[in-house]
Amino acid sequence: MTVVTASPQKTSARPDGRRAARKPRRTIALNLLAVAIGLGLWTLLASVGVQGLPGPLTVAARGGELIADGTLLGDVLASLRRVFVGFALGTLLAIPVGFLMGWYATARGLLEPYIQFFRTIPPLAIIPLAIVLMGIGEVPKVFVIFLAAFLSSVVSTFQGVVDVDKTLINAARVLGASDRTIFLKVVVPASTPFILVGMRIGLGSAWGTLVAAELIAAQEGLGFRMQQAQLYYDLSTIFVGLIAIGVLGLVMDRLLLLAERRLTGWQERR
Repeated sequence: MTVVTASPQKTSARPDGRRAARKPRRTIALNLLAVAIGLGLWTLLASVGVQGLPGPLTVAARGGELIADGTLLGDVLASLRRVFVGFALGTLLAIPVGFLMGWYATARGLLEPYIQFFRTIPPLAIIPLAIVLMGIGEVPKVFVIFLAAFLSSVVSTFQGVVDVDKTLINAARVLGASDRTIFLKVVVPASTPFILVGMRIGLGSAWGTLVAAELIAAQEGLGFRMQQAQLYYDLSTIFVGLIAIGVLGLVMDRLLLLAERRLTGWQERR
């Protein structure tokens, strides 16, 4: 009887395992198909001469030139440094502020009006003020990126704390858990998915603010290089900058998504 009972379990588990292994392959295949379709449409538009649009081969050749003379690497490192520092500082501040607002009603009442007020002001609108107050060095560039990441992440963290199932908190209190234990063992794990989603949104905001931030008397960076190329109508260099920003942002987003899956393995997924 034991052998008969165990056999169906193994048989039923195999299709699930095969489906789980097949899903990433299907996703990768669809991603590659999407890239191929995009390149095909781009080539088609370039071949019919849409406003002097450069084709993929022309852009690739220009990218090779910028890599060969070290320009692209220097710009990538400069932009990565600014985005990483601004995003890291914004996230590190947003998480404790979001927890504070979500856990304590007094802190929420004091901080939420300021958070909501500054959320309605685009970070790009802060650039003139940042230049006046902070000069034209690296500080104002990092500051506007920091602000974009902070405002996106703090709201998600706050919402994650507020949306924690009250039944879980009440059950922990009935079992004699202290507020500290409830916060660490219930609230933090339950709000982690919200925090990571906020970080992904904040990362997108940081890259979106980068080009404008590098208008502040920058001498290197992808945004700076694109602005310089605009003056000479150098579309190929602009495309190289756009693709570099997109690829770097995509890689960083995938890393955050991987961290999300590792930290929220308990969460049911489709």
